[in-house]
Amino acid sequence: MSVAELDLATPDGTVLALRPAPGGAAVVPGDVYALVRVDGRPAATVLGEVAEGDDPAEVLAALARERLAGAGPRTDAERFAAVRPPARPGTPPRASVVVATRERPEQLARALDSLLAQDHPDHELIVVDNAPRTTDTRDLVTHKYADRVRYVREDTPGLAVAHNTGVAAADGDVIAFTDDDVIADPHWLTALTEPFAADPGLGCVTGLILPARLSTPAQILLESHGGFAKGFAPRLYDPARPPADEPLFPFTAGSFGSGANMAFRAEALKKAGRFDPATGTGTPARGGDDLYAFVAVLSAGFRLRYTPEALVWHHHRETWQDVRNQAYGYGAGLTAYLTATLVRRPRMLPALLARLPRGLAYARTMTAQRGEGDGGVPGEHGTQHHPWPRSLSRLERRGMLYGPVGYAKARARDAFRKADAR
Repeated sequence: MSVAELDLATPDGTVLALRPAPGGAAVVPGDVYALVRVDGRPAATVLGEVAEGDDPAEVLAALARERLAGAGPRTDAERFAAVRPPARPGTPPRASVVVATRERPEQLARALDSLLAQDHPDHELIVVDNAPRTTDTRDLVTHKYADRVRYVREDTPGLAVAHNTGVAAADGDVIAFTDDDVIADPHWLTALTEPFAADPGLGCVTGLILPARLSTPAQILLESHGGFAKGFAPRLYDPARPPADEPLFPFTAGSFGSGANMAFRAEALKKAGRFDPATGTGTPARGGDDLYAFVAVLSAGFRLRYTPEALVWHHHRETWQDVRNQAYGYGAGLTAYLTATLVRRPRMLPALLARLPRGLAYARTMTAQRGEGDGGVPGEHGTQHHPWPRSLSRLERRGMLYGPVGYAKARARDAFRKADAR
């Protein structure tokens, strides 16, 4: 399946451009998944079949116009029109971009090339080399990117530990985080950090994550069931005004965004206690570091904003075993982050207990076997365009049962390491 970007002048206007997704191959006949931009801004995704001899731009534009002009109170077109900002905010604050990595120099180089092409006026790049086995990452950063990217080594394994090391090294007013397997849109960092200039009470901003490639059945399955995308409508989460449509707030942290595309006001993140080092990939907890940080910042009284203009293209894992590992890790990370929240913020226990019955029902729904949908397309969260194997649902639930155990193991490991260091 080809992945492309389609630019329209207006929701029902002319085609300005059609191009492959960054780093992707040219659009060829067959299924094409496209991000639709209107006046440069991400507005929707469409999935179309391009036959031999067809003009791909016109096929996709027809689908985009139909989608953006759809009837109903919550169409993409109305969302797009309703949330268009009247003007750009002021100059974005100085930012530090932290990329944690481990033994993936080729992917890291691709990500760094895109981060060095950002239009943000004042930022630095920091690579945190997490528990390296070789010198490959250090050699790449210090030779190819000398004087443009800072290299920091962190020998303790774990994504949250690596992120905390990046926080300690950063000097930006805002600290952004992304992964080594993304390509960042040139406007990504500006769009991710501008909201902080307009809202002094904002503690975190997350952005849109779309697939860079859909070349394997595993990648297509993952994206068809939501991937990392959170839609095309900006949203503000305010702990002083809990959203009426999210009765589990703030414990459904997965709806706020993902760790591959997030930024924090440095002051807010530090006030919230930074990342919990017993969470994240590379620890027995398997994940949950980003979810913990989102809830920690909200519980400290700061607001969180999701903005789709801050876009990164993510290279999804390619094999079925990758998807299996991811399903288990998601389940484990979810309950690990909840455990971490209660351990470090016991005052939140009554709120969690009050939401527990509804939360258990939500967890069961989230991990249920998904069936065929009604023509949804990859990138629309929860449209279920492809059937979700029962085995993956079981893995997610097994991961949920394991999460608290994994978190306890990670805390014990950290305590042992600190005692050994003394």
